[in-house]
Order: sequence, then structure tokens, then C-alpha cells
Amino acid sequence: MENREDLTSILPFLPLCLRSSSSLFWPPPVVVALKSLSFGPHYSNVNSGQLLFLAISDIRNCLSLPDYSISSSASDGFALFFDDLIPRAEAAKWFEEVVPKLADLLLRLPSLLETHYEKADGGIVKGVNTGLRLLELQQPGIVFLSQELVGALLACSFFCLFPTSDRGAKHLPMINFDHLFAYLYDQYDEKLENKLKCIVHYFERIGSLMPAGCVSFERKVLALEHGTFCFPYPKENFWSQSNISLCPFKISNSGFIEDQLSEAIEVDFANKYLGGGALSRGCVQEEIRFMINPELIAGMLFLPCMADNEALEIVGTERFSNYTGYASSFRFDGDHVDKKEIDVFGRRKRRIIAIDALSSPGKRQYRVECLLREINKALCGFLDHFKCHQYQKFLQDAGFEGCQHDPNVKESGGHSEVYHSSPGNPSTSSQTIEETLANQLFRNHEAHYCQPLDYQQEIGVVTGNWGCGAFGGDPQVKAMLQWLAASQVILSLDIFPAFCYRNLCSHTHHVTKWMVAICKHFMYPAPALNKYIHVKSRMLNFPLYFFSANFLSFLLWQALRPFILHYTFDLAALQMLGQVAQWICSQGWTVGELWNMLVEYSVQRLRGETGTGFFSWLLPSLKSRDTILLKQFS
Repeated sequence: MENREDLTSILPFLPLCLRSSSSLFWPPPVVVALKSLSFGPHYSNVNSGQLLFLAISDIRNCLSLPDYSISSSASDGFALFFDDLIPRAEAAKWFEEVVPKLADLLLRLPSLLETHYEKADGGIVKGVNTGLRLLELQQPGIVFLSQELVGALLACSFFCLFPTSDRGAKHLPMINFDHLFAYLYDQYDEKLENKLKCIVHYFERIGSLMPAGCVSFERKVLALEHGTFCFPYPKENFWSQSNISLCPFKISNSGFIEDQLSEAIEVDFANKYLGGGALSRGCVQEEIRFMINPELIAGMLFLPCMADNEALEIVGTERFSNYTGYASSFRFDGDHVDKKEIDVFGRRKRRIIAIDALSSPGKRQYRVECLLREINKALCGFLDHFKCHQYQKFLQDAGFEGCQHDPNVKESGGHSEVYHSSPGNPSTSSQTIEETLANQLFRNHEAHYCQPLDYQQEIGVVTGNWGCGAFGGDPQVKAMLQWLAASQVILSLDIFPAFCYRNLCSHTHHVTKWMVAICKHFMYPAPALNKYIHVKSRMLNFPLYFFSANFLSFLLWQALRPFILHYTFDLAALQMLGQVAQWICSQGWTVGELWNMLVEYSVQRLRGETGTGFFSWLLPSLKSRDTILLKQFS
């Protein structure tokens, strides 16, 4: 264990110790204190918020955690919440049933982590380290945690046991719950009380029945330099020249992102520090999401703040609470039974994307570099980086990485032909070379992978007024930027860097049939893909090459984003959103055309040539071109 780089990176931020025998453990005095709590209040005498905090302080002292690393008012907050604010019957149940379960869960944390690391080396995804570690800035990666381990980590947060002295140097957000309790006492607000009710309810639920699923946390990066195997950070000409059609745009003036029924990416209007004010006074979109899905908080332990070219994706969290209100009116509203389906990794099919918008950008948000920053931030979040890695690994293991031009290739009428087949799998009239090759790939995959590739059809993007409100962004421009990013993800096969084209290997006119065979396996819309391959080959002046493993993996990986659903929350600035979106769709605009319009508008805003919103600016500018059509929107 001591030689594991992943454990070494996170160990300074855990309250556990590592023996020379490579096992994790609690110091003996901590074990004694936790066992006492696990036996219940009749043994530990911990039956109030005041006494609970004293027990927590004793454990912290055993771990040599300094007093200055915990809020001075936290003790008063524990006493206020558990001794005064919640009903006596609920408090009695908490101390008699929940606290002992949390103590027992903490006692099992070392063994849970050891089991976790045993499975992390390819046991979940072959060739991918999914172990708990710091997912540092500019380092793409993914961590898989069982819901039980997440519960144990959150119990550490509740008991304020995580060391905090080095977290600032690593750009990590707060993780212990002491500030939340301290603010409750120092600046009492009913919303803070109800945030804690959500947290307490979560612990009550897992104490009565521990969930058996998994949650994944992924750092996603758009590469700023060529040569790294990440998606490149698109420049302005990428967007201005994009000929991708815009995806369907759906609008809802009421409702909430978390309540939508379709399987979709759900956008978290994030702070660059994951969670924002979830563990302090914050209570808007991101913080509320972290209260009703508390497993999100676990990511705050090991995910440093996001850079401009990064996003975070968390898949599989369970929703435990209902709520009403927003900000100061936020209220816990009872238990929520999550009915989301489970994927092949044991995760609930809930994909939450944390993307942070520019904060208080003022007029600079209309600069091209700021438009690029925002659209690329959304693109980074919407792209499925992890699935791309799955397909890449799939093809690499099948022996298609780095293959060279086949000498048995003959040119015939401008096309290429291959005259070999896999040993033991001769080509016949009923099974073409391409189908044989594809079938071999699938057999190799089934033999070596612990789960099938998790193809997802009908995954949209569900979002809203991202970067607006307290962040001060222009809601009309932000809506268009998200639409553009979602559309580019849906249909674009151009996002992969140019080196993918340079890595083209054995070329064959059979490539279309080969792709169709793969499309059949993955239920990919083959006719649309065939059309694209032919069009793109003509545009690039290439024959129909047998694409490189990199490019093929991207084609296979491409998860559909069939729609974007935008919740406007009745924002006045977005009253015309449906009208404008319908008009744009009626014109058949591409991503590039809408982007160029946004740039033109933004230039005029910067120069002071217009002070109107984008919608009002756009429709009059088009009126003379299509007066008849425009009348139906007036």
C-alpha cells in the first residue's frame, strides 16, 4: 500500500495512518472512542449535541488535529441544532440509532479503503486506475467509490476529522462540517437549519439501509498543448467554421433540472471550487444540489478547483431529500426515493456536470476570449471523456493501435482493397472481412473486459441560467453558448485533433462496411455515419481510409446528445428564448453561423454600438431578410 501513488497523494488529507505492514488504521485511542460511540448512548453517555461535540473533540485530539483548524463556534452549532432546533423524538433517535451506526462506519473506514484499492487497478475498468487520489489540476482522471465508502468519508466530514492544514496549498475546498454548524450559531438562518436537516436525513437513510452502488468522480480537461492525449482546447476558427447543425432546443419556464425524467447531463452551475458554499452559508443551485445529493460532497475531498479548460463530472449520486424554496426560502421537505436506473458500473444514471462560469464579468464577457472560455468550458463538461478512453482501450487491446499501412493493399479505381482475413475466420459471402474483423474485436472485448461498453442512447443536456444571477452573466448569450456546445457534442466528429487524421493507417474501401458492422453492434445510427464518412473524406481530399484507432475510437465513443433542455425559471430576459430558438432553427443555421452572429453582436456591445440584448438585436437584424416568417413570432 505504501508504494501506491494514488494513496500517497491522498493520505496527507485523510485522518488515517499507514503501518509499515502496508495496512491503514486508526490510532488505538480513536478506536476506543469510536467503539464507545458505536455501543450507543447508554454506554458512551453521548445523548446531546453538546456531548457529541465533546466526543468529536476528544477524537480530534487523539489525531493531533489542532484546535485552530476547527471553527470556534462549531460546538455551539452542534448544541443548537441537536438540543434546541430538532424535535426531542428525532434527537433521541439520532443519538440512539444513527450516531452508533456512523461510529461503526468510521471504524470500518480503513478496511473499506483497502478493499477499494484492491479493486482500483483495473478491477472496475480495465487499464484505468480508479483509486481514490488527488485529481490534480490539468490531470484528467476518474475515481470510483462505493456508496458505502462515500458514506464513511462523509461521516469523517460530519465528525470534522479531515486534516485541513495543507488543503489550501492544493487548492482544495473545505471538507469538514464545522463551518456549517458554526454559521448556524453565529448567523442563524432557517436555510442553514434546513441544509443540516438534509445532511442528517442522509445519515439516517444510510444508517437504516446502506446503498450498494458506486459513484464516479472525473476531472475532464481540454488540452492546451498539442501532443497530449486529451481533447484540444478549440480556437475561434473551430467554432466560426463549424458546419454542424444545431440540436433540438427545448424550453421549460418552470420546474427543476434535478426533476427531469430523461437520462441526461444535468448541469451544476458550479463555483470553481466544487460545492461552492455548500458547507457554509451558500444556498443556491449548486449548494442545494449538494444537500439533496450529499454524496456529491465527497468530491470536495480530492478535487482541487477547476481551471478554465476543465470540468468535473460526477455520475451515480443518489438523491435522498425533497425540498422547497430557493436561497433564503430553502426548506427540507422530507424523504426522496430515487428511482434512477443503474448502469453497468453500479452507478445511478444521473450525470452531474460541474462547470464554473466567469464571475462578475461585466462588459468583458463580450470579448472573444471570454466567449471562447465559456463555450469551451461547456464543451468540456458535455463531452464524454471517460467513454472515449473505454473505446480507445478496447481498440488498443484488439491490436489496432499504431498499425501501419498494409502491403497487401491494392489500389483499384481510386479505392483500396484488402486481401487478408483473420486466421480461422475466412471471409465468406455471408460474413465479410469487415464483419469478421468487427466480431473479433467484440470477442476480444468480452474476453478481457469486466463489463460491456456502456452505450447510452438519448442522453441530452439539461441546463438553465448558468453563469447568470449572482455570477452576473448575460443570460441570453449564455443560453446560446450552451446550445452551441451541446450541438457540437451531438454531431461533431471534428473535435478530435488533427493528429488523428495524420495517424490514418491501412486504407480500404471496405471501411464503410466495417463501420456498419460496428454500428450494428453498438446500435449507432449507421446511415448517418456512412454519409458523414463519405462527405468528410471528400472535404479532406482523402480516400475512404481505414481510420486510425484514435479516430475510430472517437467515432464509436460518440455519445448522442439528442437535445438541450433549458429551464428559464421564468427569467424575464429569457421570455423570447423559445421564439428566438424557433426562428434560428427555421433558418437551418449551423453552429458556425450562430457563433459568428454572437461574435458580431458582442463586438458591437464592446464598442457601445448597441445596448440591447442579443435577442432584440438579432430579430430586427433579420427582419428584412424574412419579413413574412418573422411576423408569426411578433
